[in-house]
Amino acid sequence: MSKKVRVRFAPSPTGPLHIGGVRTALFNYLFAKKNGGDFILRIEDTDQNRYVEGAEQYIIDVLNWCRIPFDEGVGKEGGFGPYRQSERKTLYKKYADDLIANGKAYYAFDTSESLDANRKEHEEKGKTFIYNWHNRLKLDNSLSLMPEEVKERLANGDDYVIRFLTPPDEKLQLQDLIRGTIQIDTNVLDDKVLFKSDGMPTYHLANIVDDHLMEITHVIRGEEWLPSLALHKQLYDAFGWNAPEFAHLPLIMKPVGKGKLSKRDGEKMGFPVFPLSWNDSVGYKESGYFPEAVVNFLALLGWNPGTEQELFSLDELVKTFSLDRVNKSGARFDPEKTKWYNQHYLQETANAELAVRFLPIVKEHTTDEDKINLEYVTKVVGLIKERAVFVSDFWNLSDYFFVAPTEYNAKAAKKQWKEDTADIMNELISVIDSIEDFSSENSEAVVKAWIGEKELSFGKVMPPLRLFLVGDMKGPHIFDIMAMVGKEESIVRIKTALEKLG
Repeated sequence: MSKKVRVRFAPSPTGPLHIGGVRTALFNYLFAKKNGGDFILRIEDTDQNRYVEGAEQYIIDVLNWCRIPFDEGVGKEGGFGPYRQSERKTLYKKYADDLIANGKAYYAFDTSESLDANRKEHEEKGKTFIYNWHNRLKLDNSLSLMPEEVKERLANGDDYVIRFLTPPDEKLQLQDLIRGTIQIDTNVLDDKVLFKSDGMPTYHLANIVDDHLMEITHVIRGEEWLPSLALHKQLYDAFGWNAPEFAHLPLIMKPVGKGKLSKRDGEKMGFPVFPLSWNDSVGYKESGYFPEAVVNFLALLGWNPGTEQELFSLDELVKTFSLDRVNKSGARFDPEKTKWYNQHYLQETANAELAVRFLPIVKEHTTDEDKINLEYVTKVVGLIKERAVFVSDFWNLSDYFFVAPTEYNAKAAKKQWKEDTADIMNELISVIDSIEDFSSENSEAVVKAWIGEKELSFGKVMPPLRLFLVGDMKGPHIFDIMAMVGKEESIVRIKTALEKLG
């Protein structure tokens, strides 16, 4: 690649960024970094009617949270700004005028009412209204009017749009880095609006002009833009510019059924579709996902490394990523697989870091200073985290470390309470009380020695002990639990259980 690679992520600030958009940003980032290039964020806000307050900052926050920050863009001015299209609108009229001057575009004065009437007339005949070569001379535009009339209407300030003059009877050979060669018959294309009556360009014109002026070398975008490729390539040709290389990413599909993953799928099946929370929709961050997990599972939606490897750091993704291995077909979203990734990254995270995240949850349930000590919480996390997928799972896995049980699993209590249980557990209290070194290892050795001396089965001692200390048959090594809650607390819990269950 002779020119420096420059790619752009160009979302519209019309609401929250769907994870499909995050994947597009990620693939652009990976491609740029793999090839020593730049990753640019451009905000495409030409449609001011759909602009949503806060959406632009949301996009920036998402990229930063995912650790795929842009090199140039809003707030990171480079030599190609401004990076909001609304701040570049004075540029676009010139290029639209150039196309008209070169016979590549034309003024269209058709009212919305007349266009609606044409659509309705076609629908009644079972046809689709397309504004192009077969009817443009019958419609209200600068191709069907005399030049003097066009000048007069422009001078009078009549509303108009500027449409691209699609040449008929051509076979376009389009190249896509993922899909190969695509052939399009220009006779089926419509004359797209490039410039609107409100003085703003449409996406198509602004997109091409900005990509050219920002020296974008590769356009990596979603499959939904594939139908626009023919127009975009024709626009590059009309301006006499070299087009960038294009790559259209496959859709992210629903977990079940057909179609593209939507917000409704997440609502129905209980998983996020936005990276960060937006209004009443909870995001991946707030659901407890690690950004590394989100990046990892998104990277493998539609791309594969050609090996069995599934776990990648961001640096490994940069080294391994290639557009050659992006699939053409849609990638089915698997909510359970996202949890698998998160569990992995949770296990990889230091206990102390997890404890900091867990501490606010602990403080909601207890004010015991000994229990809300960060060192204590860190030890607890180390004992229970292997069973967790999210930090939010920690409380249900570890509540007994912080608060003595007040209820006991009924099924377990019925199974574990035998005729001699009370006598055995009362004797065990004396054994525990006699232990000076209450470390897990020493307590285990003392209790097991006593069990051996008394010729008891482990089943008569260990399961009831767990039930009494925990309130259920869950948790890590029972002697680790005893060491954590302490000798006095262990004895109190056994006595309480004997009173309640006896």
